[in-house]
Amino acid sequence: MSPAPALTQLVEPSTDCPICPRLNGFIREWRDKEPGWHNAPVPTFLPPAGPDAVRLLIVGLAPGLRGANRTGRPFTGDYAGDLLYATLGKFGFARGRFEARPDDGLELVDAAITNAVRCVPPQNKPEGAEIANCRQFLTPTLAAFPKLSAVLALGAIAHQSTVRALGGRVAAHPFRHGGRTEVGGVTLFSSYHCSRYNTNTGVLTTEMFEAVFEAVRAEIG
Repeated sequence: MSPAPALTQLVEPSTDCPICPRLNGFIREWRDKEPGWHNAPVPTFLPPAGPDAVRLLIVGLAPGLRGANRTGRPFTGDYAGDLLYATLGKFGFARGRFEARPDDGLELVDAAITNAVRCVPPQNKPEGAEIANCRQFLTPTLAAFPKLSAVLALGAIAHQSTVRALGGRVAAHPFRHGGRTEVGGVTLFSSYHCSRYNTNTGVLTTEMFEAVFEAVRAEIG
């Protein structure tokens, strides 16, 4: 299987991106601890046909330390990915078997996955300036898909950063689970993040998550 075409370098940070010193330093620490891990900004995950095929973009918060930061593929290697990819498969946005590693052969269909912050943050908590800095990658990523019609933001931070990247005002497009709003020429859907914490505490159930994807699928057709 050939690798998915890469987005232009203009929308992907360099492997040793220095824009956010705290995040860069954190990644360097983990390179020393775990030299076999990805330990770098995590690029957007594309379908085999590349950007021209993307109609849905999923925006998460940031790579998990032992998830995407380890494997180099968004939502791969931790529980959030188990729920996300199972749901993508159920609604026809992915095919193949998800085995939580980047060489498992799973492919996206008409969809791409990225993060509002491309580098793993300490304690999974990016700072405001880091979120703002990384919009210089999120904004052109949103613009890279000529057929994009829907965006699904996972969590309030991803939602707010996406609204700003699309040229909207957060006050005019508040976050809520199951939210739907028109901004920047696309339909923005929002869900609670599919983290283990949210599912363990009942903030998000599988049924709630699937209901959002059902609405997304109805929008895209």
